[in-house]
Amino acid sequence: MKHLWMVLLFAAAGIASPRPFSGRWDLTVKTPTETYPSWIQFTPALPAPKVRLVGRVASVHPATNVKLEGSKLTFSTMEWFGKEIPVKWEFTINGDQLTGRQMRSDGVMGEITGVPQPLLNRAPPQSWGPPEPLFDGKDLTGWEADNPAENHYVAQNGELVNQKAGANIRTKRKFQDFKLHIEYNCPDGGNSGVYLRGRYEIQVAYEKPGVNDKYHDMGSIYGFLAAAAKVPRKPGQWESFDVILVGRTVTVVRDGITIIKNALIPGITGGALDSHEAEPGPLYIQGDHTGGMKYRNITISEAKR
Repeated sequence: MKHLWMVLLFAAAGIASPRPFSGRWDLTVKTPTETYPSWIQFTPALPAPKVRLVGRVASVHPATNVKLEGSKLTFSTMEWFGKEIPVKWEFTINGDQLTGRQMRSDGVMGEITGVPQPLLNRAPPQSWGPPEPLFDGKDLTGWEADNPAENHYVAQNGELVNQKAGANIRTKRKFQDFKLHIEYNCPDGGNSGVYLRGRYEIQVAYEKPGVNDKYHDMGSIYGFLAAAAKVPRKPGQWESFDVILVGRTVTVVRDGITIIKNALIPGITGGALDSHEAEPGPLYIQGDHTGGMKYRNITISEAKR
């Protein structure tokens, strides 16, 4: 009944039904030099529909100038490509497939394809496998850098240390549903992140108090889920995350305190490796923001199905 009411309202206002675009979409953007993921959420509203978007980097943000005309959707955003750049987006829909173009003010054009976001509504497993170490404390066996020439992660004294800002690293193995334990030591002013399946970032950062809001502070799922409990700042000290990820439902325990409990992650976060959410993915650790980050005792237990 509620959906019919919305359709009638749109019809009365002379606006096409929002049904074709409604919901969340996983996007892939191809430019002449790179391919990267993106994500949008379309919500019917009057006098105009609303769009939230995750671009190549940064956080989820609203679009402006949203217009829906039949099977065509257009909007504008500001995106970060070394600096803020105005971007115009346009989409057409055919069944459950989106196609479109991204037109940047610097002249770069991107071709876009999109599919409906998979539900990933899976029940918790009946049991978990034994914890397996992902880092042996001796070298980077089992890991690879996204830019080997700029990789500054090294194994030192049983710790995974990022000596200075450079490459990001990921496990060669990929995972679906899992329990993760990871310990981190973040210096004051440090900024990193741990990406679950390479798509959903747990923020690891100690910016100056007041710089980040709760959706971008330590332990948040970047831009989407804020920590529900406060944990004292401990820059330069060892702390831990214990994470359970089943589908897109996540629980995060920080230093023994549950800060996110059985919460649904709406979509990929900025800097994700891809938008193929139904597929397994690696553990991915950010290294391109600041040096001085340290990780250790990284273990994973996979779901038994």
